[in-house]
Amino acid sequence: MYNSKITGLGYYVPDNIVKNEDLKEFMETSDEWIQERTGIEERRWIDPKTGDTTAVMGAKASRIAIERAGLTKDDIDFIVFATLSPDMYFPGGGVQVQDMLDMPTIGALDVRNQCSGFIYAMSVADQFIKTGMYKNILVIGAENHSGGLEKSTRGRGVTVIFGDGAGAAVLSRCSDSEKSQGKGILSSHLHSEGKHAKELVLEGPSTQRWVPEILEANNPDDVSYYPHMNGQFVFKHAIGRFSEAIMEGLEANNLQKEDIDMLIPHQANLRIAQFIQKKFQLSDDKVHNNIMKYGNTTAASVIIALTEAWELGKIKDNDLVVLAAFGSGFTWGSVMIRW
Repeated sequence: MYNSKITGLGYYVPDNIVKNEDLKEFMETSDEWIQERTGIEERRWIDPKTGDTTAVMGAKASRIAIERAGLTKDDIDFIVFATLSPDMYFPGGGVQVQDMLDMPTIGALDVRNQCSGFIYAMSVADQFIKTGMYKNILVIGAENHSGGLEKSTRGRGVTVIFGDGAGAAVLSRCSDSEKSQGKGILSSHLHSEGKHAKELVLEGPSTQRWVPEILEANNPDDVSYYPHMNGQFVFKHAIGRFSEAIMEGLEANNLQKEDIDMLIPHQANLRIAQFIQKKFQLSDDKVHNNIMKYGNTTAASVIIALTEAWELGKIKDNDLVVLAAFGSGFTWGSVMIRW
């Protein structure tokens, strides 16, 4: 069995900054209301004139990650692409990135696990490398939320939260010496609880209720094609599951909470992250949050935050880095990394 490690990181966010005050143009809200509930000050939304899409942003982030890994596109053996907002119903974003980067005819797998998508994608890539099937895997998390949000007072409870962006990591096989030092991904832990699926959901259009049926109904109160979230219910479950996933990872590796050098939580809500930080008694320099600037970018949030923390010099050799996420499904999980 081999170990896998992150050898390259990159992220991309649109240039278009949407501040809380800007949202008042099409909904009743305020900067104070949004910050009090979410901690968000601004987010990035794609300007359609730029040509950015979920796959395009994923490709931009991937080019940076591959270069930083000291590799070329021809060195990548496989792609795992996590998103809830693909450019098309099918095919998925993985094959689009393969084409955009002019890669060889390598495999491309899409992961649809929403906010925990990048955690799941990392776990999949890690297993491929552990078994020796692949040596270098490109793992992407990318989202275009702004194209599908209800930009009105009715939809503000969801719309104010989400932003667009993408991040990418190159996962590579560890050397024998790195493996002997215990470097790389130590473990991953994945869970789901589908009975709560409709508490955070986008129901249509879908094969159960396709576009013609929605159009024929012509119901102005039909919001099934916009995301729905039971905010308080999700918050309550998130703080519990976040903690469980982190503890599970620590216990699996005979580690204590004091061993955590950097926690990268999914950027769902600053209040959730602060609760987890307090529970694990982590100082500010051991947790990286950027939801204030980017909002919740779901599958992209963990990898954008991880890349940013690394760029800022917050992650050092031999650090224990913990990634954790919770979201729609419900699905949640963690990844433990010895840097």
